Amino acid sequence: MKNSDLISALIYTGISLLAAGLFIVATLSTQYSNVDRFGGATWVFILCMIILMPVIIPAVKKR
Repeated sequence: MKNSDLISALIYTGISLLAAGLFIVATLSTQYSNVDRFGGATWVFILCMIILMPVIIPAVKKR
């Protein structure tokens, strides 16, 4: 694994984890169950990974 690949993976995984964490925090004051919260957070994490991978990888490789 190249250095740029590792940096890319850290960036898009970190952003996706942050988005999932923000989703959990945003739903704490509601009456959703924990299954709903963590299921939604998982969904947000997966979607962010799908969206960010093809965007972040080329941007990091250009540098």
